[in-house]
Amino acid sequence: METKTEIKKLGLIGSFAIYIPAAILMFCLTKYLIPYLSNVTGQETILFWFIVAGLGIFLPLIMTGLLILKSEGFRISKTTWIERLRFRKITKRDILWCFAGLILVGLFSGLIMKGLELLIGKFDHSPAFMSFEPLTKGRYWLLLVWFPYWILNIFGEEFLWRGVMLPRQEVVFGKYTWIIHGFGWGLFHIAFGWQLLITLIPLIFIQSYIVQRTKNSWIGVIMHGGLNGPSFIAICFGII
Repeated sequence: METKTEIKKLGLIGSFAIYIPAAILMFCLTKYLIPYLSNVTGQETILFWFIVAGLGIFLPLIMTGLLILKSEGFRISKTTWIERLRFRKITKRDILWCFAGLILVGLFSGLIMKGLELLIGKFDHSPAFMSFEPLTKGRYWLLLVWFPYWILNIFGEEFLWRGVMLPRQEVVFGKYTWIIHGFGWGLFHIAFGWQLLITLIPLIFIQSYIVQRTKNSWIGVIMHGGLNGPSFIAICFGII
C-alpha cells in the first residue's frame, strides 16, 4: 500500500532539473559516443543509436521515474499505475482525441516540412546519428535491435514525462501545463538538430495538450508510438 497519495508540486526549477540533464545526456551520447562506436566498429550509426539510446537514455528515464515515485511514497502497483501515473482504461472520447491529434500532427508537421523546403531547399531533417539507407538483404536484422529500443523509447518517455511529471506540473501550472511541459520535452530533443526539432513542434505540444486534457497517459503512448514506429518501418522499406 502506498504511504502517500497526494501528488506533489513540480514547478519550473524541479521540471528543468530533470529536462536539462536528460537533454545534456542525449547531446553527449549522440555527439560523441555514437560516432566513436561507429568509427571503431565500422557499423552504421543507427545501430548504435538503438543500443546507446535504449540503454543509455531511455532506460535511465524509466529508472528516474521509479526513483521519483519512490521518493513520493508510491510503489508500482495497479493503483499507482491507474491513479498516480494515469494509465487508465481508454474511452471512446480518448480515442477521438487521439485520432484528431494524430491528424493535426500529420497536417502541421507536413506543412512545416514543406515550408522549410521552400525556404532552404531540400534537406535531410534526420540527424546524422539517425540517418540510414532503406534496409537491404543482410541488414534486416537491424529490426531486431530496433524493436526493444522502440519499446524503451516510448515507454521511457511516456512513463517519466507524461506519467510521473505531467500530473505534478498540473498542480503548479494548471491549464497552461502543456505549454511548459511541451517546451521541456522539446528541450530534451535539442540534440536532434533544429530542422527535426521544428518538425516535431506539432507533436510535442499537441500531444502534451491532449494527454493533459484527457488525463490518460495511454494517449501519449498511442500518439508517440503510433507516429514513431510506423514512420521508421516506412523508411526501412523505402516507402518514405
